[in-house]
Amino acid sequence: MSPIVVEICCGSIQSAANARAAGATRIELCQNLNQGGTTPSYATIRQCVEDLHLDVFVLVRPRPGDFVYNRLEIDNMARDVQVCKECGAAGVVVGFLHPDGRVDKALTRRFVEMAAPLPVTFHRAFDRCPDWRQALEDVIDCGCRRILTSGCQPAATEGRETLRSIVNLAGERITILMGGGVRSENVRHLLEYTGVHEVHGSCKKLMPNGCEETDSAEVVRLLEVCRRGWDCNNIV
Repeated sequence: MSPIVVEICCGSIQSAANARAAGATRIELCQNLNQGGTTPSYATIRQCVEDLHLDVFVLVRPRPGDFVYNRLEIDNMARDVQVCKECGAAGVVVGFLHPDGRVDKALTRRFVEMAAPLPVTFHRAFDRCPDWRQALEDVIDCGCRRILTSGCQPAATEGRETLRSIVNLAGERITILMGGGVRSENVRHLLEYTGVHEVHGSCKKLMPNGCEETDSAEVVRLLEVCRRGWDCNNIV
């Protein structure tokens, strides 16, 4: 069985450093995590790649809110993709929808081509689509490498039935990255139940300064469970 891949969502350079210290090697990097995440600064991307030596998947999202963008925002996102490539990022994370919630295939395909050879993750905008089966086929057709989803529910624990169905329907065509409230105490059951092989967690805790940052101890615990594999006989 292939090992479970763990991606830690980091909303600051400090969170990225905490994740790295705990043994994480791959992160999704953003800022304004409390608003769903927006694109981090050029300096933060570069520092994570060059100084922390992390595989950095960069969220490309110019603002909070919906995933329907105007021309100025799209042009801004295109420039951010170029920055990601210049900084040595490992991939980019995007999501484009039509006003009715369907995947905007034209824009998604455009950004997949623009990001190449970097892989593209379609983020949890997927969970807002009215028909996840059609959304899955659309995202695959656009050439995205993976989908970040909680099974179309606020948290993966609530969406585990749909997550299992998504994994089964996706097969080998695209990677399903499970996120949304994934913690060390629930990941064992979720891995076993859904069959996913990639996990996304923020492992956040509130710090004395009032900021939420990645908790190194929780990252260690999450990695420990995931590195034992999803077979319940190998997880304690």
